[in-house]
Amino acid sequence: MTQNVAVLGGGTMGVGIAYVAAQAEAGVFVVEPDDAKVDAMMQTINGAVASAMQRGKMDAARAEALVARIARVAAIEELPKGLDLIVESVPERLELKLDVLARAAARAPKLIASNTSALSIDRLAQALPDPAMFLGMHFFNPVWSIKLVELVRGEQTSEAALERARAFVASLGKESLTVKDVPGFATSRLDLIASLEAMRMLESGVASAEDIDRAAVLAYRHPVGPLRLSDIVGLDVRLDIARTLQAAHGERFAPPQILIDMVREGKLGAKSGQGFFNWSE
Repeated sequence: MTQNVAVLGGGTMGVGIAYVAAQAEAGVFVVEPDDAKVDAMMQTINGAVASAMQRGKMDAARAEALVARIARVAAIEELPKGLDLIVESVPERLELKLDVLARAAARAPKLIASNTSALSIDRLAQALPDPAMFLGMHFFNPVWSIKLVELVRGEQTSEAALERARAFVASLGKESLTVKDVPGFATSRLDLIASLEAMRMLESGVASAEDIDRAAVLAYRHPVGPLRLSDIVGLDVRLDIARTLQAAHGERFAPPQILIDMVREGKLGAKSGQGFFNWSE
């Protein structure tokens, strides 16, 4: 199913969504105004393509075609009208998301989705003239290897929108689950509670970060441990989500002091070079 899609934001998640869409032979526009982020985005995409070629998953012609299907534009207003799908993947700040969603709606796409992991789909839908064609489409990091996409149905999301979203997810070779719009949905709550507990264990000296993560990987077959995953997601993102879910569900989602302190010190994980692990290399 060939489609034309746009991804708003060229950060970690936006890059992953753009890559898997292009891999599924969609034409992809990435809206990213920051030239430095664009350079980093293309380095990530080229690195992923090179890795796929080394593993025999892709030949040179397919790799070249995949990269050619991804185009950067600097502003939402530069997107063509009538795209099949626009996926918003900007930082988890409500006012920012409301702004970009309203501007995206003006491009008259057939479907609009937010990749938010915690914000209310019903609240975000207030930015749109037609909330029926809007839903949450929550991808997981790293997007190219995790096979699940969580679809979040808002109060006004139509069945037609859900079917379009399910078809798109299937075209990526992924599976979807559908949840209602409650804070943290399903997966963010499960993921965050494990990560916060791992941080509390580290804070109280139960074990080292390496051994806490090894326990999750070896005993429970997680592909990556909760502390390393937190570094990949971004500790500032973890903190924002924790505070959102704490307000919605109570103190079991309260961020531990170690997380608050690390974010204050600028230790944000992989993107800053230092988090629970050293990423400087």
